[in-house]
Amino acid sequence: MKLIISLLIFSISLLAQEESLPIINLSVAALEEPAQFVKTINIAIILTLLVLAPTLLLMVTSFTRLMIVFSLLRQALGLQQTPPNQIIISLSLILTIFIMEPYAKKSWENGIKPYMEEQIDYQVAFEKGVKPFKEFMLKNTREKDLALFYRIKKEENPKNIDDVPITLLMPAFIVSELKTAFEIGFLIFLPFLVIDIIVASILMSLGMMMLPPVMISLPIKIIFFIVIDGWALIIGNLAQSFK
Repeated sequence: MKLIISLLIFSISLLAQEESLPIINLSVAALEEPAQFVKTINIAIILTLLVLAPTLLLMVTSFTRLMIVFSLLRQALGLQQTPPNQIIISLSLILTIFIMEPYAKKSWENGIKPYMEEQIDYQVAFEKGVKPFKEFMLKNTREKDLALFYRIKKEENPKNIDDVPITLLMPAFIVSELKTAFEIGFLIFLPFLVIDIIVASILMSLGMMMLPPVMISLPIKIIFFIVIDGWALIIGNLAQSFK
């Protein structure tokens, strides 16, 4: 969320160079001054960022991993709609803000704030503003996933981290996040799967084959999750899983 707010502030600051914000006019007319063209481009940048804000949240933050893990946890417990999707999304968003806050602060201090104070131009501000998030993605991206997209695009390997383009880093980051999320989800499934197997075996040995095992295993899994303080355990390890 702070990333999105920072990007919007950065875009609005492009328009703040004038004494007042320009009026958006949707009429078609010839441009008389170069400044009018600059204003039009700045408005287009703002509208583009508004459209891409949800995508940026998924592409450059920890939101994807958190969302998938919490969804798999709900399935492992055998709960269909508890907690509801709104709660899972909200929890993932709050934890994303918590995890990404240091990187957003660096982006603000190194890129956006100096630009708003007219110390650097917008190209330098963009590079410095994106760099912290780029470092976060590189730390959590597998080397083989990044190499995959280099092979697909048939480009030479980068000499250093700064040479990695963000257009190749973002898809590699998403693939790595999907793999990591499913690995964590598999580890979460194991203890609950063992409970299901034990309950099913006991019911079969007692000849109670008509009784659905889920009716017995569900409360046992919920009690087990409460006893081990599952939410704190999973959230703590998820936060620490980001390098």
